[in-house]
Amino acid sequence: MHKPIVKIENVGQTFSTKSGKFTALRGITLDVSEGEVVTLIGHSGCGKSTLLNLIAGLSLPTSGVLLCDGREIAGPGPERAVVFQNHSLLPWMTCFENVMLAVERVFGRKEGMPKLKGRVAAALEMVHMDHAMHKYPHEISGGMKQRVGIARAFAMEPKILLMDEPFGALDALTRAALQDELNGVMAKTGATVVMVTHDVDEAVLLSDRIVMMTNGPAATIGEIVEVKLDRPRERLALAHDTRFADYRATVFEFLYRKQLKKAA
Repeated sequence: MHKPIVKIENVGQTFSTKSGKFTALRGITLDVSEGEVVTLIGHSGCGKSTLLNLIAGLSLPTSGVLLCDGREIAGPGPERAVVFQNHSLLPWMTCFENVMLAVERVFGRKEGMPKLKGRVAAALEMVHMDHAMHKYPHEISGGMKQRVGIARAFAMEPKILLMDEPFGALDALTRAALQDELNGVMAKTGATVVMVTHDVDEAVLLSDRIVMMTNGPAATIGEIVEVKLDRPRERLALAHDTRFADYRATVFEFLYRKQLKKAA
């Protein structure tokens, strides 16, 4: 495995609420290596998105430290691109202009317009959205909007891509198509990805490691499963692979045991 690009060391996160202090996370220690795909899975309220926001620099930890490429994470930065469940495209801009906004922010000072336009076109082509580059968000489907959001993130050439349930709002078929698309893009780019998901199949299909979180409050890492399935991964082939079924069963068993404890 390559060197760690993200280091999370004994991180805790506590929020002040009307009813007093609420501890969302405690004792989180995790390394993410270059080129690795890590998914965070667990029941609602287990702090998956809180942890992702800490890596993104959208909030700062109450205790512990987070490093990206050897530097402390003190806020958002272009080396950490985020894709949310809501595509967050600007409605008054075309798909091309939405991606260009991010590209200009990262590369605008050192590159001319022809090169910037080339970056945008290449990113849209990579997610098969070059045919719709001049359309506005309201003219395309939800799945297409998410493709553009993913293109925008990859166009920034981030060191790490952070994804918060990027396919959670999509129907099953669109979701499956985009998971396959993402697998292909990750294979092409060698991207480092940390992704929050509720979907066990998605976690096994995409991940090198699945980080299973305990229930909140004061959630922490319960177990980590290393997914030793060859890449590229083919959905139909994996459907008949006993190892895929075993990984799936391991994650379900962890989540089910936790759910029983939660209900008790």
